[in-house]
Amino acid sequence: MRHLIAVLVSTTIFIISPLAAAGDINAGKEIAVSKGCAGCHGIDGNSVNANWPKLAGQNAKYLAKMLKVFRSNDSETYGRINPIMAGTAKDLTDEDIANLAAYFASQKAKTGEADPELVDLGYHIYRGGDKDKGIPSCMGCHGPTGAGNPASSYPALAGQWAVYTEAQLLYFKSDSRRTDPNQMMRNITSKMNREEIKAVASYIQGLYD
Repeated sequence: MRHLIAVLVSTTIFIISPLAAAGDINAGKEIAVSKGCAGCHGIDGNSVNANWPKLAGQNAKYLAKMLKVFRSNDSETYGRINPIMAGTAKDLTDEDIANLAAYFASQKAKTGEADPELVDLGYHIYRGGDKDKGIPSCMGCHGPTGAGNPASSYPALAGQWAVYTEAQLLYFKSDSRRTDPNQMMRNITSKMNREEIKAVASYIQGLYD
């Protein structure tokens, strides 16, 4: 029951990426307001719409990487490109991107709750994978508490909206999102069914450090 209690507790985590120092946090906040980032993702990076990702506490290297993907608007290479994000990022300089990434990485990330009916399946896949199906554990790259791996540009997942995470996993599964190095996420999700994807996404929503 320990893991069930853990994922059902709502709390707040504070993650500052070691890479955040590469950008100017105050300048990043100004850009977040002027470019309208706060309108969807919240002024503190905690979106209130489950379809839009929480950015607070995300590692700066990953945020910068994704902003550059959107800025490129290169759907042939990266697959699905969000037109709103492409439009927002197209005029950002590398310095702007570094500042935005530093700002959102410095914010407090709020977690949520996992669905009690999905938590056991999500727990086992996230922490242990499925050897028979060749599915590795999610925590191998994203960490046992979902803090991610900034050095490798693997994103933090703890507390992310389940709706958003499930959608992204399905995009990887369908090969319509191709931002994963060496097709890692596409290879993994190709072995997962919809129930497993939903369970993992729900479990992640309840994770906290």
